[in-house]
Amino acid sequence: MKTIFLMAGVLLFSINTQAQNKNVTDVTKTTVTTVKDSDGEKQVVKQQEVQTTQNIELQNAESKALNKDMKQTPVEVVSKTTVTNPDGTTRTVDVDRSAYYDYNGKNYQLKLDPAGYAIISPENKQVGVLRATSTNSYIYRGKNSTSIGYFDTSGNLVVETYDDKSDKVTIETYKRSQQ
Repeated sequence: MKTIFLMAGVLLFSINTQAQNKNVTDVTKTTVTTVKDSDGEKQVVKQQEVQTTQNIELQNAESKALNKDMKQTPVEVVSKTTVTNPDGTTRTVDVDRSAYYDYNGKNYQLKLDPAGYAIISPENKQVGVLRATSTNSYIYRGKNSTSIGYFDTSGNLVVETYDDKSDKVTIETYKRSQQ
């Protein structure tokens, strides 16, 4: 009986001490943006953490060769962006959609702001804001309208606006640029 418990303990211990066959890479990128205005100098800190994990597998694991080639396996990428506002509040963004978007031949910039995203025109003026909702969409607030926005499967920004006069919904698509 004593031998059976001893063998069970050795078996459990040997299972837990197997090597972990994974390549893990952690990269942290911190961007500090300083804005000077009439109220003074303010800093926004954006910290992006990217972790990539890849299982290590050998092509000919059963062969008796000393050097073995690695088999290509899928890479899992986990990204987390943390934004610290000038007032000290911190928020986490699951997917950072900051990029340039093309609409009617003009390149608009979408960039993080303290409460969501700001839409910047090619003339470097803010033309609207995006605020996240609980339904994985955004409220788009421009100069003269309030609309619903979301990102399609290609990463493009789609804005749907209801017009009271015509009782119709218009759809504008901002195509993500490769800039």
